[in-house]
Amino acid sequence: MALFICSNCGYGSASWLGKCPDCGQWKTFTEQRGMGSDSGKQKETVKKITITPLSKVQTTKKERKSTGIYELDRVLGGGLISGAVILLTGEPGVGKSTLLLQSLHKMRTLYISGEEAPEQVRDRAERLGVSLQHFYFSDDLQVEGIVEGFNEMKDQIDVLVIDSVQTIYSKDIEGQPGSVSQLREASSQIVIAAKKNRIPVIMVGHITKEGDIAGPKTLEHMVDTVLTFEGERISHFRILRATKNRFGSTDEIGIFAMEKEGLAEVNNPTAFLEEDETPANVPGKAVVGITEGKRPLFFEVQTLASPTVLAMPRRVVKGVDYNKVLLLLAVIRKHVNISLDKYDIYVNVVGGVNVKSTAADLGIVAALISSLKNMALPKGALFIGEVGLLGEIRKVFSEDKIVAEAKRMNFKSVYYSKTMKSIKEISRLFTQE
Repeated sequence: MALFICSNCGYGSASWLGKCPDCGQWKTFTEQRGMGSDSGKQKETVKKITITPLSKVQTTKKERKSTGIYELDRVLGGGLISGAVILLTGEPGVGKSTLLLQSLHKMRTLYISGEEAPEQVRDRAERLGVSLQHFYFSDDLQVEGIVEGFNEMKDQIDVLVIDSVQTIYSKDIEGQPGSVSQLREASSQIVIAAKKNRIPVIMVGHITKEGDIAGPKTLEHMVDTVLTFEGERISHFRILRATKNRFGSTDEIGIFAMEKEGLAEVNNPTAFLEEDETPANVPGKAVVGITEGKRPLFFEVQTLASPTVLAMPRRVVKGVDYNKVLLLLAVIRKHVNISLDKYDIYVNVVGGVNVKSTAADLGIVAALISSLKNMALPKGALFIGEVGLLGEIRKVFSEDKIVAEAKRMNFKSVYYSKTMKSIKEISRLFTQE
């Protein structure tokens, strides 16, 4: 029996379809023969379940192994867990392989690569100054062979790396490596081997042009942790996030800077403020304070309101949610009584990073009004707060912690829910250039 599977989301159909009804992608259906057939399959005998009191199960706290990189350990929840399966994703060239080489060079690592030759991996390691004393390498991609070698070397290695999961394949499944059926089978065997040998596995995964993990969604459900490594190529900053973590919090982030010597950890909360490159007191600029996980961070938001020559003004947004900016523009139009129909609006977060916290709302509004009025905000000012549809400024999570950190970093004035109740009050902050 033939079944047609969408290579983007894993949706199945008995006939070929031009457009996937689930994910909406075109020409993604490929034929997978033999799927859905029970012919030749032996029935499994009934096995009585083994029941264990949960109170007698050993915890994972003592099983964590530090990678030696604090920012990575922070996101993982304290280090690698025995038998954990981690999926690391990110855009090509963002630095995934660099992160792996730097974080695992002190561990006995079996590195399976379907992306690079051994010479390329060694050249990168030497460029980064990473010792290869504990690294084992293979470019054999059959998953059955990988599992067999994994089982034989379980006493000689601390971690298994597969770069990438889309390149390995099973000899028992038809289809090219990276297809839905191959991904499911190969990943399933790797997960079982990791749990059996109690050795952590890190699988590198591709992402689609929309920013989603390539392959079926079941791949994300099979693993214990999903890490996303993000950052713009034009910026040297990199952010590591956990979108799923069975052994820790998903609120923490790791911050890195891509230097000539490799990735460097960033501990300074004001690292994203490039004051030396930007005039200190200009219209359209505001500094916002947010929390990522448990750590306060400060970012610079730049806006530009320019008279438009188009029938419909442009709205260009980078670093924050586009729809959020449209909402804030509507609030400004309503409660500050500023006409926006004759202006093109541009919003950008300096550093090439994405800010998702609502605590940045007040700073974005302040920067927009500053640019629209062509008047600068006070030097050394910090903005914290969520802006509601009624123009009110609402308290955000860990607001007191951000304010305390701002005082420690010597910000001259902090505007938040206790010092400013409405966006109408922003007008009193401006100083004529």
